[in-house]
Amino acid sequence: MSEQPSREIEITRIVDAPRDAVFAAFTDAEHLAKWWGPEGFGVSSATSDARVGGVFTIVMRGPDGVDMPVTGTYRELEPPSHLVAVSSAVGPGGEEAIEAVTMVDLADLDGKTEITLRARATGSVPEAAAMLAGMEVGWVQSLRCLDDYLTGAADRQIVLMRLLEASPEQVFEVFTTPEHVAAWWGPDGFTITIESMDVRPGGSWLFTMHGPHGVDHPNLIEYQEVTPADRLAFLHRGTPEDPTFHAVITFDRFMGNTVLTMKSVFATAADRDMVVEKYGAIEGGNQTLDRLVAYVASR
Repeated sequence: MSEQPSREIEITRIVDAPRDAVFAAFTDAEHLAKWWGPEGFGVSSATSDARVGGVFTIVMRGPDGVDMPVTGTYRELEPPSHLVAVSSAVGPGGEEAIEAVTMVDLADLDGKTEITLRARATGSVPEAAAMLAGMEVGWVQSLRCLDDYLTGAADRQIVLMRLLEASPEQVFEVFTTPEHVAAWWGPDGFTITIESMDVRPGGSWLFTMHGPHGVDHPNLIEYQEVTPADRLAFLHRGTPEDPTFHAVITFDRFMGNTVLTMKSVFATAADRDMVVEKYGAIEGGNQTLDRLVAYVASR
């Protein structure tokens, strides 16, 4: 009899929200339904009986519309600092695939909260190996979604994702080297001229996008965070009449490949809606990432 596959992870994240609010987000069904799951996933239903021995159920809905139920029991609850839960997730055929023990500790940091999440999971079906491989990136993205929910960013952002068959180091290079960026940046039919590109905190990227109908679009990006093969964060400034937005690009490793998430956060939901309606920001962003995928595949 072969040994059951297993995996353990530990993740720490600081969120700009008080500890009581974070604890409630982990244990209240109304909150769980707003953030649980990786980027691109939703929750079709959630229940939670937040007491020792109480049961919770969360039905995640994937980008393909397939529901993935998670059921569990609270083993320990010490509001607002600590919880332990035992849960199980089903595989593609509806059978139990993974059993996990998850421990969450919350530390108060002057109004912010440091989350330390430890999880140990064991698989019981062949499909569990792939599920375990994605466990860390799934929780990393889930905690980002929790952060977005608690800070209100989820209501005023655009989130786009792609899986690229290249390492985070390779994809990061394609995002930060002028000769690479010039080959793929922009929606279909666009080209760009790069005036300068200084990828470091405090550095900037000045470029002009040339549209297929002869219209030029000047852009200025001001880098705030640059962590190679992991994260880029910057302010994007367009023309004076357009809203400035904050963008975060993350490069998550998954089985040797890269899960790329491009998140644009606007000051208000109205600003986001304006760029979607005026410029087709979602369609244009998807076309840009499709060009990125094709460029990476061609190298």
